[in-house]
Amino acid sequence: MLYSILTKSKQPINFGKTYMKQASWLQCRSSCLERYNLIDTIYRCPRCSSLMGVEHDLEQLKKTPATSWKKTFDSRYMKTEWPYGSGVWGKKEWIYPDLRDENIVSLYEGGTNLFWAERLGNLIGLDDFWVKNCGNSHTGSFKDLGMTVLVSAVKEKITLGGKVSAVICASTGDTSASLSAYCAAAGIPCVVILPRNKISEAQLIQPISNGAITLAVDTDFDGCMEIVHHLSKDLNFYLANSVNPLRIEGQKTLSIELVQQFDWEIPDWVIVPGGNLGNISAIGMGFKMLLDLGLIKRLPRLVCAQASNANPLYLSYKSGYKKVQSISAKETAASAIQIGNPVSIDRAINILKEFDGIVEEATEDELSNASGLADQTGLFTCPQTGVALAALMKLVRSGEIKSSDRTIVISTANGLKFTNFKLDYHRNKLPEVDASKFSSRPIEIPGDYQSVVRAIAEKI
Repeated sequence: MLYSILTKSKQPINFGKTYMKQASWLQCRSSCLERYNLIDTIYRCPRCSSLMGVEHDLEQLKKTPATSWKKTFDSRYMKTEWPYGSGVWGKKEWIYPDLRDENIVSLYEGGTNLFWAERLGNLIGLDDFWVKNCGNSHTGSFKDLGMTVLVSAVKEKITLGGKVSAVICASTGDTSASLSAYCAAAGIPCVVILPRNKISEAQLIQPISNGAITLAVDTDFDGCMEIVHHLSKDLNFYLANSVNPLRIEGQKTLSIELVQQFDWEIPDWVIVPGGNLGNISAIGMGFKMLLDLGLIKRLPRLVCAQASNANPLYLSYKSGYKKVQSISAKETAASAIQIGNPVSIDRAINILKEFDGIVEEATEDELSNASGLADQTGLFTCPQTGVALAALMKLVRSGEIKSSDRTIVISTANGLKFTNFKLDYHRNKLPEVDASKFSSRPIEIPGDYQSVVRAIAEKI
């Protein structure tokens, strides 16, 4: 009866005490504490306009000892049992426990590797440095972690009789790639709105190939986001951007998996590129849940890294968070975080305050050369990861991060999505960038053996 009422309704329904019987629910993040069902089409509280978040029955979860949770999660990790082999759904009880397994849409997301950046660490002054390669996922970015939860919720809603004409998003590339793939797997219509000529061809081809209705609009990401917000006022269009708290739920497994990969030991620092700021918020929430349920004893320090050309959070941080305002983002090589009005800025600020966090920025020259240096040590980084690496190097030089600190950089996307950035770097064609130190070009020589030998000898 509960679900039948929900799916016939044109407006979200506050079920009040009904939620006390549920393992998880949507709840207003402000003091009014309004509650709704997880499959309600609602992103902001109708009473106070605050963002919604997912809450869990922590008292019930605490009845399972921390040692048992660790054992359960470890027994499932990267196995084949449906749906627990997924890095997200292996933590189902902490994400969306009431979701029926038959409605889960999973592409075996998560389980991305930790790259021990030993050589890069030695070059920049770190003894225990790792890179979490979230780009080694199905669609090439961390967005898969959130999208599996969101699209699964949509499938649940449709199965129960709810009306969804399409799932929509604004995107700088990675969100559209992930959403379109999961919608294609589920057979759910998908609409993506992109800023024309502001994303890479490798990113553009993904939603096109997945059959999404792809609109390239003459505006920037913030303009696309405004259009999507208007469209989502029609409850038949389901919004997939990070204002949707279900995205955050999936992405919070990143920090849980990270700690799991270190045998449940907590790192000292985690550095995250920041654009729309959903990921830094999600990672913080994951660590907090680990602490609340006793799986860890302390929290790491968090760093959010922004491009200098798109740095509203950094500007707010420098004011002591007294000023929080949008900016007009300038063009940056880190196109996936070229966002001047991030929807999750309030979430991010709250998380950073709890984690004694730092916000740092990187210029175009700094992010490009940080990426160039990293690539010469075996990585193949996206420009957003270059932002995080540049921020890390600044904090090491200042002494904020000590050489012995276990430090993790979250690499958010696969470098293969940004080959134009790589080519322009090595051709020294990037604006505001001196690539002379790390750039390299193919050596063109005649087609004979001796020419090859001479060319090699000149370089070795």
